[in-house]
Parts: sequence; structure tokens; C-alpha cells
Amino acid sequence: MTSREPGPVLLLRLAGPLQSWGDRSAYNRRETRPEPTKSGVIGLLAAAAGRPRQANLDDLAGLDLGIRIDRPGSLLRDYHTVSDYRGRPLLSAAVTAKGRQKPTSPAKHTHITQRYYLQDAVFLAAVTGPEPLVTALDHALRHPAFPLALGRRSCTPAQPMNLGLRTGTLEEALREAPWQAPRRIIKRWGREHGNADRIDLPATLDDPTGEDVRDDVPVSFAPKNRAYTTRHVRHAYLSAPTGLIPDPTAPPPANGGHDPFALLGW
Repeated sequence: MTSREPGPVLLLRLAGPLQSWGDRSAYNRRETRPEPTKSGVIGLLAAAAGRPRQANLDDLAGLDLGIRIDRPGSLLRDYHTVSDYRGRPLLSAAVTAKGRQKPTSPAKHTHITQRYYLQDAVFLAAVTGPEPLVTALDHALRHPAFPLALGRRSCTPAQPMNLGLRTGTLEEALREAPWQAPRRIIKRWGREHGNADRIDLPATLDDPTGEDVRDDVPVSFAPKNRAYTTRHVRHAYLSAPTGLIPDPTAPPPANGGHDPFALLGW
């Protein structure tokens, strides 16, 4: 984490039927990361605050971000074919000197497009930074200026999304927030683990000393001048409360309590 003075931590529950968090998509293939990107979370916050795409993002990009994976969901591929309803050849990505798209050569009448989504995933996002900014974002999420989305406009968030402000560090807030998986998943996991009161959940946190690098910090969302820079992150497992009451008579779970399929509800 950065060395700034500790500020409030804003917790967001990012859940919905579909989510898509692209960072390396190109042309007709739009992929998704397995967890929310920083550009996606900042875009959501900017939309709530009513900022236009050309607005300066320096303050939002400077926020520290942590993502806890409460339910990874499953990958969905959405396959499409695209044609011109008039029967004309499709245009290519290349443009003329006047900025007009060139026709495909040889002429192509159908494009194949593929979009990838996460189904039924649940994430807990935490952002922290200067108190006036984080407090203003908390208010904006309760009264958003623009529609909010989970990576793409078609991916609407489920409620509740804004879980409010917490004190302490970003990592402490992620450790102490209850597990956000659906209740049926938690109960099923509890039956197999003696109703243990905590579960280890994977997380990715901003960290200048982290060994992993992500190219997803937005410099500009302007349609004709989109730009991104990098950040360092670290990965960890955080012990979070399940909300269950432990059963002292239950036998210890096999494999030391580690169940690789627990988050999937299998």
C-alpha cells in the first residue's frame, strides 16, 4: 500500500447475472479478467459522480484498490455474426486520410464477434484514499448521476452494491467484511466444514512492492484518446467471517479444510 495517511475505506459488493472486466480486448474479441479491473471500478465511480469521459481522473486513479473474490462465477462466451442489413460489404478497421473507414478487401459480408462474461460472480471491492474524496464517492454511489455497470453497460449490478465506509486499512476492511456469496452457497459450505466461522478467500491488492503488474489504471476515458498506465499488485488469501455458528461436534474437515471448489458451490 502507499504511505499516505489512512483514510476511510469504501466497500462495494460487485454482483450481478453478468460482469465483464476487459483489459486486453481487441477488434472482434472482447475478453474479461477473472476479477474486476481498476479501470472498471474507477469507471463505475466516475459514472456515479457524474464525470464526463473527458474529465481528469488523477484523483480517482490515485485511490488504492483491493478486490476479494467471494464467488468467481463461470465464464460465458457470447457468439455473434454481424452483417449489413442492406447487403453491403462491411467496413474494415483501417481509415482513409480523411478519417473514413475503408471497405474490407477482399469484400467481407459477415464478421464474427465474441464477447466473454462472468456469470453469477460476486466480488468485494475496497477503495481508500483522501477522506473528502472517498466520502463524496460514498454519497455519489447512493445517488448516481449516470447508470452504473459491472464493466460493460449491459451488465447491471445487483443490490446492495454500496456497503458503506469502514475505518482501518484496506486489507483490514476486506478481512472483516462478511462473506458475500449467496446464502445457499454459504450454508452448503458450512455443512461440509462444520459451520466454520471464517473462510480464506483470494484477494488482489494494490501494493508498490508487489511482483505482479497490471496495465489497467486509466489516464483518460476520452473515446478518441483512451490511455492506461500500470500498477503493482500482490495476491493473498484473506480470512473472512462466514456468519455461521461453528458446530463443536463436527469432525475436522478433510484435507485440512481446504476445498478448491467451495467458492463455486460444488
